[in-house]
Amino acid sequence: MSKLSPTISIVTPSYNQAQFIEDTIQSVLGQGYPNLEYVVIDGGSTDGSVDIIRRYAARLKYWTSERDGGQYDAINRGFAHTTGEIMAWLNSDDKYTPWAFSIVGEIFASFPEVEWISTVQPIGWNVRGQAINVDFSGGFSQPSFLKGGNFPSEGSYGRKWIQQESTFWRRSLWERAGARVESSLQLAADFELWARFYQHANLYGVLAPLGGFRAHGDQKSVSHASQYMSEADEALRRYGGRPCTGLEALVRGVTWKISRHYALATLPRWIRVIGNRTGLTFPTKVLAWTGQEWEIITGFVV
Repeated sequence: MSKLSPTISIVTPSYNQAQFIEDTIQSVLGQGYPNLEYVVIDGGSTDGSVDIIRRYAARLKYWTSERDGGQYDAINRGFAHTTGEIMAWLNSDDKYTPWAFSIVGEIFASFPEVEWISTVQPIGWNVRGQAINVDFSGGFSQPSFLKGGNFPSEGSYGRKWIQQESTFWRRSLWERAGARVESSLQLAADFELWARFYQHANLYGVLAPLGGFRAHGDQKSVSHASQYMSEADEALRRYGGRPCTGLEALVRGVTWKISRHYALATLPRWIRVIGNRTGLTFPTKVLAWTGQEWEIITGFVV
């Protein structure tokens, strides 16, 4: 194994996504990454998806097409066929950026203290696979997460999701956190997994786009958004969190809107100290390219 190329294991669950799945597969296999395990678990598609998957079968670690227990059951089954040090899943209508694995592999090889990462610049793809927006969501912090900082619902100050399509973790963290996604949930098993991960390790941001969510109007997380939020709220409370509301939510929301552009800037120490001591802001760690190498810089979120 190359020093800067730990094995990355990716699982794609799929069901009747022939319109998009080839884009998804190509975004994984087209990385040119030297140590890749890619598994595709199809739920018995009838729309031509299987013919597309077969075209790439020789480059897959494992694939199958048979009835399963849904998306999260498929992900668990897929990971059971992997051994890589670094893990992630990518749904069959989403895509990675072409440079994602080279950055992810180098970061995990260079920073043993980093156990999971996600971009602070999430991409949105349109139905054609074009990047139509790149947002800035700030860094990540468990205290902010537990207050609803990554829970953007009505009445919450939440900013943005932890983008599942851009999140990668070490197998050692996965095993300590139970080695599963919660297949009893219908929609928010990603959010529940993040809450579990946070019980064991801090999430580091990456100042580079790594992947994106494709908006085409037919996703369950969009059409059943209220059910997703209900499951996410239950998961947050289960692990000791509660979305803040009322005056606190208003103050935090306004503070973030005003200060977000300075979240990674070099500010006077006294400003950071006041924010952290009052509990209005929380320190974050973000991996940024400084011109010669990746380094960990300090920022803040609310």
